[in-house]
Amino acid sequence: MSSNSKVPITVAYGDGIGPEIMEAVMHILMEAGAAIEPERIEVGEKIYLQGISTGIPPEAWESIKRTKVLLKAPITTPQGGGYKSLNVTIRKTLGLFANVRPATTYHPFIETKYPGMDVVIIRENEEDLYAGIEYQVSNQVWHAVKLISESGSERIIRYAFEYARQYNRKKVTCMTKDNILKMTDGEFHRVFDRIAKEYPDIEAEHWIIDIGTAKLADTPERFDVVVMPNLYGDVASDMTAQIAGSVGLGGSANIGLDYAMFEAIHGSAPRRAGQNLANPSGLLFGAIMMLVHIGQPEVAERIHNAWLRTIEEGIHTYDIYREGISKKKVGTKEFAQAVVSNLGKLPEKLPVKRYGKPRPLDKTKFQYQPKEHHFELIGVDIFIKDGSLSAQSIAERIMQLGFEDLKLVSIANRGMQLWPSTGAEHTATTDSWRCRFKTTQNYTTQMQILELQKQLVSAGFDIVGTANLYNVDGKRGYTLAQGE
Repeated sequence: MSSNSKVPITVAYGDGIGPEIMEAVMHILMEAGAAIEPERIEVGEKIYLQGISTGIPPEAWESIKRTKVLLKAPITTPQGGGYKSLNVTIRKTLGLFANVRPATTYHPFIETKYPGMDVVIIRENEEDLYAGIEYQVSNQVWHAVKLISESGSERIIRYAFEYARQYNRKKVTCMTKDNILKMTDGEFHRVFDRIAKEYPDIEAEHWIIDIGTAKLADTPERFDVVVMPNLYGDVASDMTAQIAGSVGLGGSANIGLDYAMFEAIHGSAPRRAGQNLANPSGLLFGAIMMLVHIGQPEVAERIHNAWLRTIEEGIHTYDIYREGISKKKVGTKEFAQAVVSNLGKLPEKLPVKRYGKPRPLDKTKFQYQPKEHHFELIGVDIFIKDGSLSAQSIAERIMQLGFEDLKLVSIANRGMQLWPSTGAEHTATTDSWRCRFKTTQNYTTQMQILELQKQLVSAGFDIVGTANLYNVDGKRGYTLAQGE
């Protein structure tokens, strides 16, 4: 095959065990005849320590944007110093909105309590708490902002149903916590119900995340494709990988409309670095998904079936080695060579793996049509920092101001209304108070809110944050405190 017919890909060898497992994976890919032309880049710890806070230099971006495909080994983010997650940066910069994490069991060759498990977690990849928007607002309290958008929810949920169709899956399950987070997770659930109607050939169901995760851990065989917001998906996908056999077996695809990144789901494990111990399988499965993505499913099958044959032969790395089942404990290099030796062979007991030709994403299905909503500004929440006052004394001081356009209606602490009294006098409080003001008219204005803030500051209050209160399409666009 001429070099012109090879697909250029960008390869990052990473930190910790990353270089070892990437060397093993690249050896297998090349021996299997993968038609790729790798471009190596440097990202991660070395780049962070050079003073580049993103962990990725300009020349690496140039390569990724040229090839549109990144195969990345795990990287180490230095502790402290305000370093941002490289994974999150890459996912958001390239619009990699879908994180695909399959979890399959290989009973009886790899220990598991769930022989029939074959689950795919599809995790939203760009928003939720992973937006990383956090503040320290007082001596005792920190805030994190959970972002859920209609457009982001639509994309990931539609992708989950499209994935189910592509791979002949029968059911898509959505998991949220919308019994508590009624607006953010509630929106994700509402979008799921709406999108599901467009796929009548696929069963759709919703679970609350706590009991849903419990069921996923107890009876994973009842699930097929599971779609979740970012944080839940991260937790659940590691859990499913572990109960399937080992987190070390988990591969991950990060898919966007124009770019894609493939990796293992585990970290860089610096304590295992340089010892020829690490299992390269997670990164290898990421590479297999990459081969399918770039249109080389036959090579993907060749590698996957050789890996299955190797597992059947009992040639295992330390993390999956089990007395009585495993035949030989091997290191990273030796495991890779065993897979290479089995290229062209099929498993004898485990199901043979077949990959069909992938269908490119139909970008027209992922075009978001913004919806117009009617917003009415009817008040404001003002957060103040004060560790010496009670809710009652704060209310008395505010009402002495005599501000007429906006009326103090409640004071809450840690989400619990304490004024007017709800009988929660035993509730522990912090030094961060939410004071809610509502208009005495049909609506208020930004200038009236600014004037209120000016009067509060003049009266000695320390304002640490504000959030406007809106009615949206005639409905309350904010949540109530407990007891409000």
